[in-house]
Amino acid sequence: MNAVHAIDVTRAQLFALVRRPAAWTIVAAMIVLNQVFSFVIPYLSYRSADPSGFDAGATPEELLAGTLPAQVVTNTLGGFPVFAGALALALGALVLGSEYGWGTFKTIVTQRPARLSVLAGQMLAVITFIAGTVVMLFAMSIVTSTAIALGEGESAALPSVSHLAEGYVGGTLVLSTWAIIGATLAVVLRSVALPVGLGIVWALGIENLLSAMARTALSALEPLRDVLPGVNAGSLVAALTPERIGSAAPGVAETVSGGRAITTLLAYVVVAAVVAAWCHRRRDVA
Repeated sequence: MNAVHAIDVTRAQLFALVRRPAAWTIVAAMIVLNQVFSFVIPYLSYRSADPSGFDAGATPEELLAGTLPAQVVTNTLGGFPVFAGALALALGALVLGSEYGWGTFKTIVTQRPARLSVLAGQMLAVITFIAGTVVMLFAMSIVTSTAIALGEGESAALPSVSHLAEGYVGGTLVLSTWAIIGATLAVVLRSVALPVGLGIVWALGIENLLSAMARTALSALEPLRDVLPGVNAGSLVAALTPERIGSAAPGVAETVSGGRAITTLLAYVVVAAVVAAWCHRRRDVA
């Protein structure tokens, strides 16, 4: 693999990716979900006559405090383990799987650069796009929470720079893991629709079912539960947001330690990339 060629592919892929409406649709969906569930619904519940409907047992003061800038890391990362993660998986599948749907795979692999350079460049482009998306999510959360704070006469103080940086790096790791898993599924299955369907069913359904069974009925499933990507993503978010107010978002739970979660997520990225490289290198162009 040639590093220079991989960087050239990354630049070319980003040039194409930022011009794809489907990619921005996914980003818009992440932003809308984040804004609605982290700010709009809690704030409207706070302003209503019966604020207990959104978070049972929470007082109006707690509902308001949960939307302020001090909680920006918690509110931004809350949906990453499940909903934003599923959308990131769809993005990864979209980038690499489209080459098979468009029939451009043959053209790419029969010309320079080498196959592994192309694959590395595509995956780097996915991670770079994810990193930029996380910046946008944090920026929108800061703007919305600051507007609420100013409107309600509350403190607009943000968390420390180090805490924001930790949240950003952790959030980028979580979404990048899901995106690389989606990209690998697209390479293995040579399509977009099937990886997206399987990935979303896994992220939103199967993982939650296995976790619930391990927690309630079948404790023998705990070792399996503790290595699932969504569980580790939720554990990392929980470790990064100890100051959260009220109930944790779906999928956010301290199942394993933050350090173990980071190691597991990085292992998923490496293993997924190796599997994708093996399939990509050996695939027949016919």
